[in-house]
Amino acid sequence: MRYLFVFLFSCCSYSSVLAQNHVLVIHGGAGSLTPGSVSPGKEAAYRHGMQKALNAGNRILKNGGTATDAVVAAIKVLEDDSLFNAGKGAVFTAAGRNELDASIMDGKTLKAGAVAGVTTVKNPITAARAVMDKSPHVLMAGKGAELFAEKQGCTIMPASYFRTEEQYNTIMDIRRAEQKEQEQKHGSLRQPENPDFKYGTVGAVALDKYGNLAAGTSTGGMTNKSFGRIGDSPIIGAGTYANNNTCAISCTGWGEYFIRLVMAKSISDRIELAHMSLDDAANEMMMKRLPELGGDGGMIGLDRKGNIVNYFNTPGMFRAYIKWNGESAIEMYRK
Repeated sequence: MRYLFVFLFSCCSYSSVLAQNHVLVIHGGAGSLTPGSVSPGKEAAYRHGMQKALNAGNRILKNGGTATDAVVAAIKVLEDDSLFNAGKGAVFTAAGRNELDASIMDGKTLKAGAVAGVTTVKNPITAARAVMDKSPHVLMAGKGAELFAEKQGCTIMPASYFRTEEQYNTIMDIRRAEQKEQEQKHGSLRQPENPDFKYGTVGAVALDKYGNLAAGTSTGGMTNKSFGRIGDSPIIGAGTYANNNTCAISCTGWGEYFIRLVMAKSISDRIELAHMSLDDAANEMMMKRLPELGGDGGMIGLDRKGNIVNYFNTPGMFRAYIKWNGESAIEMYRK
């Protein structure tokens, strides 16, 4: 009888764990998004891409998969979509290359993995996952990261795969503007004042049926970047962070400021140490601390209770969510 009781108790406990409501939240970058700034056709394409990413991640969560698996699945869809600045749609550096960064973190174990400056990995988020699961390290960069990814079975593509005409035209416009500035001022060159040159990063946060959180982020970085610049996306604690005790966070924006603020971890710390809600912590960091320092961008967040937040201090941000009960939304503009 005692063994039967233990068995029944274990079954009930397992069932209660599985009863956890799952949630997936994604973003596709923040920037100068206002109604009318994007053509109806392109807006429909953005929404279609976001919906595909939601479907891919939610399918895993709905079938009892892990939050980490769902994050990877959702981000892979966005990396394969040339509309976003990650994977196939990555922006060009000053040297005319596409350099990719990505990171992922498991909120249950606090394990994390990231890659930076890779140029041949079709889906950088899979390389970040491989670093987390199959190495003792957290961050790998450049050729070493590419070699590791290939050995772990990640799909490798020629550099030409990542080129898109839209992003190529953007870098050419920048070069023409630089040339014009040089001719007019004969001074030092700088990036034209278009904040969207910095944005387009994609990311996802998820809560699975077992109550575990995960977060991931992937980007092509900043248009016209030079000298091997790396932003916040592959930096655990800056652009990505997940901890079952607090929250899961993925950021997008002017990476230098997110690194200085250790944005994602700072939100988590406020929840853990100051006993703030996810909403209050994210609001303080994104809407007060970030603009005070001079930065801008956005973030998505999720806690273990399924509470969702998204904050951005730019005109708009691609963002979407889907819940266990089918409730979902896709947004681009400020409400």
